[in-house]
Amino acid sequence: MRHPSLTARRVAAVSVSLVLAAGAAACGPADNDAKSSGGDSTPHKGGTLTVLNANPQQDFDPARLYTSGGGNVPSLVFRTLTTRNREDGAAGAKVVPDLATDTGRPNKDATVWTYTLKKGLKYEDGTAITSADIKYGIERSFAPELSGGAPYLRDWLVGAADYQGPYKDKKGLTAIETPDDRTLVFHLNKPEGEFPYLATQTQFTPVPKAKDTGTKYEEHPVSSGPYKVVSNQNDGERLVLERNTYWSASTDAERKAYPDRIDVKSGLDSSVINQRLSASQGADAAAVTTDTNLGPAELAKVTGDKELASRVGTGHFGYTNYIAFNPRVKPFDDVKVRQAISYAIDRSSVVNAAGGSALAESATTFLPNQKSFGYEPYDLFPAGATGNAAKAKELLKEAGHPNGLTVTLTHSNAKDFETSPEIATAVQDALKKAGITVKLQGLEENDYSDTVHGVKTEPGFFLAHWGADWPSGGPFLAPIFDGRQIVKDGANFNTGLLDDKSVNAEIDAINKLTDLDAAAKRWGALDKKIGEQALTVPLFHPVYKRLYGKDIKNVVISDWTGVLDISQVAVK
Repeated sequence: MRHPSLTARRVAAVSVSLVLAAGAAACGPADNDAKSSGGDSTPHKGGTLTVLNANPQQDFDPARLYTSGGGNVPSLVFRTLTTRNREDGAAGAKVVPDLATDTGRPNKDATVWTYTLKKGLKYEDGTAITSADIKYGIERSFAPELSGGAPYLRDWLVGAADYQGPYKDKKGLTAIETPDDRTLVFHLNKPEGEFPYLATQTQFTPVPKAKDTGTKYEEHPVSSGPYKVVSNQNDGERLVLERNTYWSASTDAERKAYPDRIDVKSGLDSSVINQRLSASQGADAAAVTTDTNLGPAELAKVTGDKELASRVGTGHFGYTNYIAFNPRVKPFDDVKVRQAISYAIDRSSVVNAAGGSALAESATTFLPNQKSFGYEPYDLFPAGATGNAAKAKELLKEAGHPNGLTVTLTHSNAKDFETSPEIATAVQDALKKAGITVKLQGLEENDYSDTVHGVKTEPGFFLAHWGADWPSGGPFLAPIFDGRQIVKDGANFNTGLLDDKSVNAEIDAINKLTDLDAAAKRWGALDKKIGEQALTVPLFHPVYKRLYGKDIKNVVISDWTGVLDISQVAVK
């Protein structure tokens, strides 16, 4: 998953500082003028945009980045075959062409996808971008020394499972054909109707072979986007971008590229970032953050200040925080015990522990509540706002626990308001009302991740979360519930260890669909079917609240990323 706040791989499945992406539930900025701030609302070209971030933009190589929709800062430099639609709210959850003329042309069973590049595409040095460059960019992402990107290509491309990249294997990937300079043909192992979403990942960025410097490429990657890298210090801690004069807006309908210069300053404390954005002095007046939320205390202060409140962008990202059960561990092998806990949950207290209703929305479905995911409202074990202790006790009695039971809940000690002690304590308090005594086991972040993602070490009862690699039910449900994705000797995300033939078959059937709206409906129905097994207890979806400087204009926040899109921003 790509979480809006981080650049680490698979953040959705590990504990994180905010969110995650991340890097979205139904709308863009609801509490401010989404298009402007200040007097003149018309965005103009020019000026310097400052980006104040906590996390450095490490591994600034398209092969190594794990992004959704092309990323935020990366998509200023790296163009891909397709990209996310740069619009507010739900409209922004659509995939649109980028370097390609369309989102891809599948064969009848979606095992072959063909793309044609637009005419006139150029790199920062004025040379033409070709189909061979995109193929080479994908191939180098297989090199062990450039690992870190999304893993799908190794699984999806024919004959790619053991490919080691172009430095070791000069033959390249036969699954990608380039019959001419503007055409690419991808051959897949199985039907993948969501290939256009995958083509937004930075691995689809063109890389000219003659300019490839291997692991040093990140210091000065050759730009195909509106900006080029002029300085990269301390592995992405300070990144300075200036205009790529060979980029043409006529070939790029998505990136506005208003500022002349973008100065990314990272490694900052989150409280310092919010203080600087709040004060909005000097260069900070034209500053944004792509990874730092307002916390509960900061949000309370901002809400009481009309001017500051007008500079808060609100976003939602496809992300769910939940309780996970391992049904191979007693007493969670009994579905009635899992149902009892589902009924006992007090979502109001959990939401409060996550920072309140302004920062978290209660969840009863595993899929996020957005149309693009196929969200189908359901509440299979109605707990109301504060839990249904009576129903929980009734089920426990049926399960042979008339006097209640004692269980251990594993959580992370990271202060992330997601899998952290605050959430665990809220769960503990709610279950006590139903006669369930919960002992808390807090683990340091790395230990927590290793423990809950190992089949042999996975606890019976723990806090977890998942976010989307793109806004669809596919990358949300398949990693968690497809039995063929259970990893016995590595990082496993199928927490319920579910291997249901009917579920696996439905995942395959949906993957064949190239009509993404039709696929979304099927994902929603599958979510409900899986939910009946009570393998998870959905708790809440996060809401992102982020400040921006007083001279920032044209704020666009889509449901794809849930955060401000800096490709759209203008400065006063």
